[in-house]
Amino acid sequence: MSSGDVWIIGTSMTPFGRFADKDLLDLAADATLGALDDAGMTMADMGVLALGNVYEANSHNGQRLQKQIGQTGIPVFNVVNACATGASAVRIAMMAIKAGETDIGLAVGVEKMGKMGMIGGAAKPRAEKKVYEPKGRYGSVLKTEGVLGTGLMPGVFAQAGTEYALAHGVTATQFAKVAQKNHAHSVLNPLAQYRKEFSLEEITGAEMISYPNTLPMCCPTGDGAAAVVLVSDEKLRTLDPDIRRRAVKISASIMTSDPWTETDQVQPDVNTLTRMAADAAYEKAGIGPDDLDLVELHDCFATAELLHYDNLRLCEPGGAGDFIDSGAPWRDGKLPVNVSGGLLSKGHPLGATGVANLFEVVTHLRGEAGDRQVEGARVGLTHVIGLASACAVHILEAPAR
Repeated sequence: MSSGDVWIIGTSMTPFGRFADKDLLDLAADATLGALDDAGMTMADMGVLALGNVYEANSHNGQRLQKQIGQTGIPVFNVVNACATGASAVRIAMMAIKAGETDIGLAVGVEKMGKMGMIGGAAKPRAEKKVYEPKGRYGSVLKTEGVLGTGLMPGVFAQAGTEYALAHGVTATQFAKVAQKNHAHSVLNPLAQYRKEFSLEEITGAEMISYPNTLPMCCPTGDGAAAVVLVSDEKLRTLDPDIRRRAVKISASIMTSDPWTETDQVQPDVNTLTRMAADAAYEKAGIGPDDLDLVELHDCFATAELLHYDNLRLCEPGGAGDFIDSGAPWRDGKLPVNVSGGLLSKGHPLGATGVANLFEVVTHLRGEAGDRQVEGARVGLTHVIGLASACAVHILEAPAR
């Protein structure tokens, strides 16, 4: 078993959007070849491949990707774990290296979603789970959603945000400020699905999707892919100095699922597993939240980002509203969050998201983020949560130069 660190030496991401002229494998190949080129490697150098995808997960896409870019006989893992799918693929490649099975691995996340319906209710018609109230004076009443909570993601994260707001005095305007920030950040990201600023008034006055989240406070569906090349400590020492100079260390890689809580039996608990993952990651990396220079977290809805300020210990307990008011999570603030534009603007192709978050942080730690660069960034955190239920937190560090 390898006792050393694991490093990211190559990474790439396609633009996120909707691509009628590209299929799933085209997107995966684009990201993979980009990451291999960034690492100065080819498929012949890889010892393991983990490919994450949600909506075409039964298609053995890892093997199909090999047929498109190079079949070498290595182990292939096809991974599905809701929105944490891409991050799970990274962990599988990383654990293969840690186990000493290989010294170099490839992780890919990809999704082809197009303009699909609401996440959480599209896979099977809700009518398959019909619930009828007993006949009363008004006859039978059919209820297909919301009897014991909701499985639709806008409702899940609206409920979670509302509970936090009631407990800590957060306002709808403070939630909207999250979307204002992320849309503003996206203007500087050429890979983002949407690159448009919105005023606070435009956000609060937009179509309500699930209170308090209006349309600009909800992430879009779309297509895209991202990939990373990982190597062991031992392998890194044998590589070209230019590769070593740009390598980024994975200081912590943690995954959790929901523990039993009473409330989780009714509505998904998006908080507890994130807190558990964050605390374990900080302990593993030997750092604290104050050591972070930037964060890419799972802002599928504006309410989600504000909750995760607290869950990831980026603010004082109960202080997420004050944190966004302070300007701290803006690109030029004390602790930039979602400088990429986040899921709200960058997009959220489910299988790709966890790897794309790593791409973003790696790019900043290398000092290669261009106009959106967080100056002096040395330590970053990525976070992704999939219901139900998986949470992955990675802490990345740039090497001393």
